[in-house]
Amino acid sequence: MLSQRIKDLQIASMQRGKKSKVGHFSKDYHTSAQTLYKDCPQWEKTARSMAYAIVNQDVYAYPEDRIGGRTYYGEEENDYTPCSDLDYVTESFDIFRGRYSEADELYQNQLIFPMCFGHITWRYDYILSLGIDGFKQKVVDALKTAKDSEAREFYSGVIILLEAMQDFNDKHVAYYEKIGNKHLAELMRKVPRYPCESFEEAIQAYFMQHIVVMSENPYGGNSPGRLDYFLWPYLKKDLEYGRITLEKAKELIDELFLRIDERIFNIDSWAETIVVGGTNPDGSSAVTPLTYIMIESVMDLNIIHPSVYIRIPKNPDEGLMDIAAKYMLSGNNRAQILNDESIINALVSNGVPYEDAVHYVCGGCMEIGIQGKNSDLLYVGWQNIPKMLELMITGGICLKTGQRINSFKATKGLCGYASFEEFYKDFLMEAKRITDIYIEEQDIFSQIVERKRPSYLMSSMINDCLKRGRNMHAGGARYHDYGVTPLGLPNVADGLYAIKKAVFEDKICTSEELAEALKADYNGFEYLQLRLKNISKYGMDEELPDEMMRRVASDFSDIYLSYTTRHNGRVKPMILTFIYAPMAASMLGATPDGRNAGSIVAQGVTPQCCAMKKGISAAINSCGKLMFSKFTGGASTMWDFDSEWASESIIKAVLKTALDKNIQIFQGNTTSVDDLRSAKKNPENYEHLMVRVGGYSARFTRLSSELQDEIISRYRHNG
Repeated sequence: MLSQRIKDLQIASMQRGKKSKVGHFSKDYHTSAQTLYKDCPQWEKTARSMAYAIVNQDVYAYPEDRIGGRTYYGEEENDYTPCSDLDYVTESFDIFRGRYSEADELYQNQLIFPMCFGHITWRYDYILSLGIDGFKQKVVDALKTAKDSEAREFYSGVIILLEAMQDFNDKHVAYYEKIGNKHLAELMRKVPRYPCESFEEAIQAYFMQHIVVMSENPYGGNSPGRLDYFLWPYLKKDLEYGRITLEKAKELIDELFLRIDERIFNIDSWAETIVVGGTNPDGSSAVTPLTYIMIESVMDLNIIHPSVYIRIPKNPDEGLMDIAAKYMLSGNNRAQILNDESIINALVSNGVPYEDAVHYVCGGCMEIGIQGKNSDLLYVGWQNIPKMLELMITGGICLKTGQRINSFKATKGLCGYASFEEFYKDFLMEAKRITDIYIEEQDIFSQIVERKRPSYLMSSMINDCLKRGRNMHAGGARYHDYGVTPLGLPNVADGLYAIKKAVFEDKICTSEELAEALKADYNGFEYLQLRLKNISKYGMDEELPDEMMRRVASDFSDIYLSYTTRHNGRVKPMILTFIYAPMAASMLGATPDGRNAGSIVAQGVTPQCCAMKKGISAAINSCGKLMFSKFTGGASTMWDFDSEWASESIIKAVLKTALDKNIQIFQGNTTSVDDLRSAKKNPENYEHLMVRVGGYSARFTRLSSELQDEIISRYRHNG
């Protein structure tokens, strides 16, 4: 329940958030780099320009605050790229296009679709335990013994940014003194400069870091991560000494969450993710009273931000499963549940030490990384795999335009193959060739940002940047991994199985007839379309189509896992769909499983809607047959429930089954389709309605019409 004070704060916070104050951070950053620091060496210009912009942000403070600090990121101020001579995005793309003449065609046809950066967490616990002064002393000591000029520049940049954080904090101290909030002025005079000794101090020190680090790296997908894990020792100590109650602790968490939401109130697609619960390094459960407080807080407040996800440890308490089911049913479609045993096993199986794997988090939507140990190239984009299959069938001819895609080199077409295995082998070879180009593009981008986006402050809180004397992009981060999504794998598996059965085994049609039917979008081929639709699909708990999906997902994972990045990281399969289902579908012609052009691609590794008619148990059984140990970047599933059928007990039972089947990431919606249709027709009456899009939740009325239709079209399980 919310206290009256928090209810009042929420009204004020919402009003401030709606105004979306657009600051002058970006302007200060650009202008100072081009004027005040234009003659400095590149590293110093970057650090001092960032420091200038941080310190000169406006102070927004109010007498009723118990947590100090505010920044705003409105929809209009989305240009946080560094000054013009640091336009690293354009530079990297230009280099890539110069190296590969087909680059633009690959982009346009979604054979590669780069994102850039984000989806990262940092080690804010260093400043909680050491304070800025203590942490800065560690950097000063490292500077004295720096191994080379690059290390000296890195440490010097970190010091400049740490001092900027303290200066920005001190502006708040003066302002709170001025408006008569003596308590907060005293609190901020102590932290984050000095080590935290109480829960209130730890929250304050954390939040000042949050707004400053997010000023340096503002992109949606930089996140607190295991906030309950790092804050619990301070709350536990306060509880033991009688300095706080759980009710007062929740009020502080409520205010913290409101402050996070206020900053990005108008940006639904932002994902600043808090991952609660999970496992301790010794294998025991990390679930604490603070875990429950954070889940209850986000439900009580009913806000978009932050995203709060639950990590379920092995052999969880019934209480955790109860609140997870309640969150799924009554949390306004914001829940995402993570399976510790499955995800930790995947990481360890692919070379991540257990002591690191146990600290996995979602830095953004659902991309799996390690708290404070990854560079922020953790999610670099996606590939439209159903489009690749289409071009493989047609010999490189786009069914939507009729034009040849010259960047697709496998030109025999399905008609040129005598066996399914030969066709499938070449399909994988062509996918690998295109992905080779994609990963090279990411290496180029990594080289550019190493020089031009050193992210001194965040890098200082990423293992092992301080130890190595390098920023996270220059080989400082322990894991310089890239994450890539092979979009639409269930669609591809169903299409391949249909080809195998219809063309090569049961002789329902010839390869030429299938190609003509696809070209015609099944007009004039309705009987063939019906027969193709009736071929079994992944999601029906049948051995052969499920084996095809297992094979396809495994083989594409192997493609990504075969790469080593430029700093010895891995390329991780991150199997999600996010907002891309309508975008990818718009590129597709008819598919060999009997679906017409433009059909929506599946969510993550969830079976296609048309394949889940045997019920949720069959669909989960099919999904559980996949090799989750290969999904090192996470594999998401989406299970939408009929609102009249779903109950906490049913969702709890389904969730337990999914966890037992090794499914990694569980999410879904419980809103009725009738309400969604009404909201689309009369949005002014449904501004409160939130939906799970895929990796993030959003106000339904703010989504594009295409995304709204995709969510409405999802299969609703009712037994």
